[in-house]
Amino acid sequence: MKKILIALSLMTLTNIAVAASEIYDIDTKHSFANFTIRHVVAKTSGSLTEISGVIQIDRDNLANSSVNAKVNLLSINTGLAKRDEHIKKAEYLDAEKFAEITFVSKKIVAKSTTEGLMLGLFTLHGVTKELTIPFKVLGFGNDPWGGQRSGFEAHTVLKASDFDLAWGAKANGSVGNDIDVTLLIEGVKQK
Repeated sequence: MKKILIALSLMTLTNIAVAASEIYDIDTKHSFANFTIRHVVAKTSGSLTEISGVIQIDRDNLANSSVNAKVNLLSINTGLAKRDEHIKKAEYLDAEKFAEITFVSKKIVAKSTTEGLMLGLFTLHGVTKELTIPFKVLGFGNDPWGGQRSGFEAHTVLKASDFDLAWGAKANGSVGNDIDVTLLIEGVKQK
């Protein structure tokens, strides 16, 4: 009887932990990976506009949360179609061969109820690295269509040379090695 009570207690605790987590699909129409990078002596910017994935969040304990996201490199938009096509070529992103960027969290470190660090595996250009990305929870609320939304912001700097992107290894290249990335993510709660 004691073993049954312990098993029931564990099942109840597990159900409470699962109930505390909410699952949000990344809204690809309202989520962006914005970037800036040095070009000659100035900077240029753009966005990757096709982001998909799932965010599981425990509002009471961010450490129990997780992220699994994909970004389509073919969705790059710098405001100039000719430049976008040039960037997609093999000498830069080789987007035809490596069309997808992925991030799968392994651990979330909570700094507060609205800020933390995502530690996970980040894959770009066929190279996977462990990456730590600081993030903020912007909030939760109802949308005009009867659903619920969440908002997140994250920022990191990537080194092109870390991902075998040849231009990043050139000391005096016209394109810089540091890619400054800001993620603006909106999630739609699964029903």
